[in-house]
Formats: sequence, C-alpha cells, structure tokens
Amino acid sequence: MLAEFEHRRVCWSSRRGMLELDLLLLPFAEQVFPQLTPQHQALYVELLAQEDQQLFAWLVRGDTPVPRWQELIGQIRRFAQAPTPPR
Repeated sequence: MLAEFEHRRVCWSSRRGMLELDLLLLPFAEQVFPQLTPQHQALYVELLAQEDQQLFAWLVRGDTPVPRWQELIGQIRRFAQAPTPPR
C-alpha cells in the first residue's frame, strides 16, 4: 500500500505550474494514482520526470506518445474527459 507521504509527494510533483497540465495531472494523482498497480504508479512517477512541453504535447495537443507511455497517457486523457459526478 502506498504511504500517505509518498502519495502527497506524487501529488506535489503533479503540480507543474502550467494550468493545462495542473488540471489534468493533479486530479489524476489525487483520485486515480492510489488505485494504480505498483508498476503503473512507478511509471506515473517516471512520466512526471518528463519535460512540461512534452507532457503538454501528449496530454493536451494529443500527440502520440512513445509506446512506453501510451497506456498511461490514454488513462489520464480518459479520466480528464469523464463526466464529473454531481455533488
């Protein structure tokens, strides 16, 4: 199980300072990351090490990511496009 400290660190790292990325990555990190398999969690942490311009291209512009990131990028995109449940 993921320690609370580690989850907070991932959430902090998901804040990129670019509004478009923050709106995609931070909610994903808060809501989905804890349920990912340990392998996918490690892959997400590796994804966060990529340059903001590259993340923007993959997540916002819709550029095709390298095969290593395709499944995770697709999961982030689908999460962002899912309707928000009413409160």
